[in-house]
Amino acid sequence: MVLVGVVDSIIFRNHETGYTVLEIETKQGIETVVGTLPVIGEGEQIEVEGDYTNHSTYGRQFLAESFKSSLPADETSIFRYLSSGIIKGVRAVTAKNFINAFGPDTLDVLENDPERAASVKGMSLDRALKISEQMKSLTGVKSILMGLAGFGITPTDAFGIYRHFGAHAYELVCMNPYKLCDISGFGFEKADRIAQKMNCPANGFDRIRAGVLYVLRHNLSNNGHTFQPREKLIAAAQSLLDVSQDEIDIVIDRLEEEKDVATVKKIGNTNGVYWYPAYLAEEIISERVALASKFENEYPGDFRKDIQKAETALGITFAENQKDAVKNSLCYKIMVLTGGPGTGKTTTLNGIIYNFEQKGISFALAAPTGRAAKRMTELTGKEAKTIHRLLEYGEKGTFAKNRENPLQYDAVIIDESSMVDLFLFSSLLQAMPVSARLILVGDANQLPPVGPGCVFKDIISSGAVSVVELNEIFRQSRESMIVTNAHEIINGRMPECRDKKHDFFFLPVSTPEDLAMTVSDLYTTRLPRAYGFDPMTDIQIICPTKKTLCGTVSLNSMLKELANPGQGEKRELTFRGTVFREGDKVMQTKNNYEIVYESDFGSEDQGVFNGDIGRIEQVSPDGDAMTVRFDDKKVTYYSQDLEDVELAYAITVHKSQGSEWDAVILPIMDGYDGLFTRNLLYTAVTRAKKLLVIVGSYNRLKKMVENQTSDKRYCGLKYMILKML
Repeated sequence: MVLVGVVDSIIFRNHETGYTVLEIETKQGIETVVGTLPVIGEGEQIEVEGDYTNHSTYGRQFLAESFKSSLPADETSIFRYLSSGIIKGVRAVTAKNFINAFGPDTLDVLENDPERAASVKGMSLDRALKISEQMKSLTGVKSILMGLAGFGITPTDAFGIYRHFGAHAYELVCMNPYKLCDISGFGFEKADRIAQKMNCPANGFDRIRAGVLYVLRHNLSNNGHTFQPREKLIAAAQSLLDVSQDEIDIVIDRLEEEKDVATVKKIGNTNGVYWYPAYLAEEIISERVALASKFENEYPGDFRKDIQKAETALGITFAENQKDAVKNSLCYKIMVLTGGPGTGKTTTLNGIIYNFEQKGISFALAAPTGRAAKRMTELTGKEAKTIHRLLEYGEKGTFAKNRENPLQYDAVIIDESSMVDLFLFSSLLQAMPVSARLILVGDANQLPPVGPGCVFKDIISSGAVSVVELNEIFRQSRESMIVTNAHEIINGRMPECRDKKHDFFFLPVSTPEDLAMTVSDLYTTRLPRAYGFDPMTDIQIICPTKKTLCGTVSLNSMLKELANPGQGEKRELTFRGTVFREGDKVMQTKNNYEIVYESDFGSEDQGVFNGDIGRIEQVSPDGDAMTVRFDDKKVTYYSQDLEDVELAYAITVHKSQGSEWDAVILPIMDGYDGLFTRNLLYTAVTRAKKLLVIVGSYNRLKKMVENQTSDKRYCGLKYMILKML
């Protein structure tokens, strides 16, 4: 449908996203229009294409999918336009003076003849020049949006393109539409459709370049591969582009010359092609690990006396391998402490910390996620930060702490190290002085990180650093069937789950429908009633998959209405088919370094990260924003940020890494067999502190224990380290 009219009033505008709520005067009366409508002012003629929607609070609105506008021509409309505040420094009195002087030519004079505008009473040339610049900017943005609309680009995407490329956005897209692939979330397919409308050649260099880089970056961010075997890369690019392998091969060689990619021969039994930033990250890590491996010092002091002093102070007796870890933390530049649940990693870590304090060694504690850092603080009694906070992240993922401005610590201790991806670990090492020690603590049997690489496992398997593995389950931990069964699972044995007296239960069901109902009942009624758990904070449903009736999407849809029904005056916000309601449990699914949050202490900072779970406290009256509380901080999301937010009553096992809950419900039944692995089951089980309930098929559970298939990733770090030793 098309609406034509004059903009009567601007109700709301988010200047960051361009999202606008306005009223236009049409022949049929006043209509409310919503959408990405930046730099539109009162008094403008506008034509919007879209359709009517019904907002839960505000009723019927017209959702604009595209628009055209023209500046007002008559004096009354020009006055409304200028006095609306769209031009800084111009309000009603000044607008009236301009119109009295120039009449219908006012806007043209203000934009193109500032010297003439300066002749108006009270107007200086400097002020007139600034008004002219603003007018040109507004006109420029509109012409960019209109030009991009000609290629079928929506206003939302067009405004994002403008914000990314600036005033030359239209020219850049016309010269090479594949530059759009540089914008996060835009994607090759969308850029390719635009390029086809511009009749770009199918076998042109720009297209093949974009396709090759898309395959590399897609596999990096979605599958965790730091490189692709050359033959697999060529085959995937050929399937995407429908051009010859020879043409792709030639472009890869040229991309290597231009340092868009790097090729490395003999990574294992293949030749690898990297997106260049991933290659640099692996190279930085391998160089630092290889350098650290050359340093081995004598223990400073009398270790026997030091360990006795630590045991007395902490009220514990260390096992032999725990003593080795405390000793090695001072003998090596990099040390790994690994082990499963109940093996004493925390006790050992506290011993290392105590020894550092006694010897005056300054140290920082950090973890990959906010929840993991908070747990580290609780277990050690010392302040722990996220790695991002430690490195002082800033705009667009840059860190204030780096090679030129390093951390001022003698040692850095990282917990949940299996979760640390390639780029974050590279940034950490660059920010550490060469003299500093690095202690990596984690469980090598966990799933690999959500981000790219297998840094923790690759460093261990390289054999280049000191590794202390804790494998004895301590007596108090043996009393927990969660701990005992986790070790049974990782060793390929079936867990004991038929004894109803313990903290590990299996509830068999025969159909996906029965599973969904059982899981919902456990979450909302049975576990809260039996144990006093709060579903929103104490219980988490963890699924192997997003899809199927037993996956996160279906369960979230069901649980939302059961755990947080739309009763009373709860406001809602709808984004791309998902209804977010006040009180809903939500998760951030990608790192967002730029979003601003407010801490409970009143200070502001930036960043919310992949895996952070919070609860919607408030939806704005206009339905364009929502405020989410994550532990000790509040984040306000606008429409452009909601791409990376989803409901979190049920989450995937991958997203659960680094977190623990009092109670975990694990549904296992239908889905792709390749997802149901031993490592995934082990990771899910070890997320539970007090209670684990597995619901589903016993045969599926048995097959998961038997399935040793790991999350295979193409990673070259181990081989690069070995080459540098």
